[in-house]
Amino acid sequence: MFEALAFGSSAMCGRDAFWFWVISAVPFYFATWESYFTNTLVLPVVNGPTEGLMLIYVSHFFTALVGSEWWAQPFGKSMPLVSWVPFLNEIPTNKAVLLLMVVFAVIPTVYCNINNVHKVVQATKGSMPRALAMLYPFVVLLGGVLLWDYLSPSNLMKNYPHLVVVGTGLAFGFLVGRLILAHLCDEPKGLKTNMCMSLLCLPFAVANALTARLNDGVPMVDEFWVLLAYTAYSGITSALAIQMDMICSFVELYLENF
Repeated sequence: MFEALAFGSSAMCGRDAFWFWVISAVPFYFATWESYFTNTLVLPVVNGPTEGLMLIYVSHFFTALVGSEWWAQPFGKSMPLVSWVPFLNEIPTNKAVLLLMVVFAVIPTVYCNINNVHKVVQATKGSMPRALAMLYPFVVLLGGVLLWDYLSPSNLMKNYPHLVVVGTGLAFGFLVGRLILAHLCDEPKGLKTNMCMSLLCLPFAVANALTARLNDGVPMVDEFWVLLAYTAYSGITSALAIQMDMICSFVELYLENF
């Protein structure tokens, strides 16, 4: 979350900083979801926790040498070798990097996660729809934030990108924590409805944005305060999830030793 903000700032991404967080959150959530079913965490030869972090560090050092403006100029100018590629050579470098990471990193990783879960579900004669239902809260989180931004009269991701990413990242932390907790406690497979607790603020935020359309562009409550409340609430729920994970881990270790 914070690394996405750091990279977004250094690469002059603006509202696209949110999407850099998304492409890091999606593989993480799917990997956690996969480990819930397979009881293993299999990392490919090139993976996020090692090569991915190294790539981020290198990009920061590279930015220090060439300047942040390098990321904002057309990709064809930043990388003359690909200047012949239509469309790609005209978009800003940071957007091109985002697109390439989605195509060559996120999509293949997610495909492998789903495929591995499907194999386990078939072997255990389980239900794939029930397995996919566990992705529902994460999809609702992303969809809700995007809908809020679309309806927002304040252009949330442009004016408050850091708060949006932090608030959504903390809500994401609760979802992942709850998924890990379900794994540790060996809960039945399927949708955990209390995972949606971290999404409680989103309907109110969307409804508040809708009031602006009925009130000449002025929402019932200033969106900055709504966003601040959303971030604070997400932080509280995320902290609760972390505490529950720690307690369950302690209990699990205790039972193993005794």
